[in-house]
Amino acid sequence: MKDIFTTKRLCRAGLIAALYVALTYAFGAIAYNGIVQIRPAEALTILPLFYAEAVPALWIGCMLANLMSPFVMYDVPIGGAATLIAAVLTFLAGYLIRNHAARMALGGIFPVLANAFIIPVIIVFLCGDTMGYASTAAYWINFGSLAATEAVWVYGLGVPMYIAIVNLQKRGVRAFTDEPLKKERQKQT
Repeated sequence: MKDIFTTKRLCRAGLIAALYVALTYAFGAIAYNGIVQIRPAEALTILPLFYAEAVPALWIGCMLANLMSPFVMYDVPIGGAATLIAAVLTFLAGYLIRNHAARMALGGIFPVLANAFIIPVIIVFLCGDTMGYASTAAYWINFGSLAATEAVWVYGLGVPMYIAIVNLQKRGVRAFTDEPLKKERQKQT
């Protein structure tokens, strides 16, 4: 039990949360631009496939990033909940599936679907941005757009990141593994 909250895991969680916030803030208003969100930080949503600490890190990072949203009142709790749901499901996929291609394909679909289904509720129904369409049509237009843009970030940037992390873990780069230093030193001798 004492190995659950290691310094390395806490630091990794802090870095993930900070990186999510920084990547979102770097794109300013277009990161919250309703129908087409330019948010490369969403590539980080594949990290729960590797690290359990990525789940709360992404949730906290998303809520902090959404403090700049024009829909802050709804985006912080509801957008944060969408990220938390997606992160938990992605973690479970990583825990249960060992085939890398299936793991990435299934693990990436949860952030895409969670954001596509939940975020239009904020934009269309809670904030009333129907873009001149009926609410139902506006919801499905936002759904399609958010699913597409989320897929670009999760799969377009997330897949190369996934491959890089797998390769770094195979090479034994300590920052990407949870292997204790003691065991690593024993292997070297």
